Amino acid sequence: MSAMMQPSGAPSRGGAPEAPNGPTALRIILGVKLRRLRQALDISREDAGRAIRGSHAKITRLERGQVGAKERDLRDLLTLYGIHDPEEREGFFDLARQANSPGWWYQYSDVLEDWFELHLGLEDAASLIRTYEVQFLPGLLQTEEYAHAVSRLGYPNTEPRKVARIVDLRMARQKLLHRSDPPHLWAVVDEAVVRRPFGGAEVMRAQLEHLLKIVRLPHVTLQVAPFEVTAAAAGTPVTLLRFADPDLPDKVYLEHLTNAVYLDKPGEIDQYTLIMDRLCAEAFSPTETVSFIEELLEELP
Repeated sequence: MSAMMQPSGAPSRGGAPEAPNGPTALRIILGVKLRRLRQALDISREDAGRAIRGSHAKITRLERGQVGAKERDLRDLLTLYGIHDPEEREGFFDLARQANSPGWWYQYSDVLEDWFELHLGLEDAASLIRTYEVQFLPGLLQTEEYAHAVSRLGYPNTEPRKVARIVDLRMARQKLLHRSDPPHLWAVVDEAVVRRPFGGAEVMRAQLEHLLKIVRLPHVTLQVAPFEVTAAAAGTPVTLLRFADPDLPDKVYLEHLTNAVYLDKPGEIDQYTLIMDRLCAEAFSPTETVSFIEELLEELP
């Protein structure tokens, strides 16, 4: 697999401090461990599914971390896979209990889409987040007023209270940038993103000023891709996530209006990594981006 191109100071998989693994990441790690045990014994998904009174599809969901492991199912799988040592078995059960605990985002379950919940868990566990946006600023970089403006556009028929909850969730996400071991956020945005005045001139002015402040953080890198950048022909938002834990594979997150796609096959990761690398190479450098944003601020009324 191609290594992700890294900005100066961005963590690599080998030397990064581990981000705290929340329940989503732990669920994936447990699934990876179970898949390795099954494959080492050349046991099919169908046979494993029958051992837990289920189907091969149930094993697939479990191994991909899409569902939590019930204690009974885990007990039977460990027996099938030859894991009999009480201490080793307890390690798996402890991991499953942690993986089944609710994440901080469950308090927003009233407005949280199922397809977005996985992204929050992965984002929370990532050591490196690379993202490209073509229409809006990344949620991790939005001010509250800007978030209100774009959320009202995205949910035009939603009552104000729900929009406020959506914005609260977005603001809560941003806490990960200010924790003691934050991920490196590396964002590339199309020039149209910083020119489009969502919420009006005052809201956009405050948003651009916020960008100038947050890029001072050593773990935040921002680049603007000017209109002439041909790599931007990807045309769709892309987020790549890398994790310090070697049991967590890189993920590509593709968000659409009402759903999302998650990719983790090596070929898919390589393809989107190449696109991101080209974008970063052709976009304004972080220093040039700061100057460009300062010029935009001067142009605002």
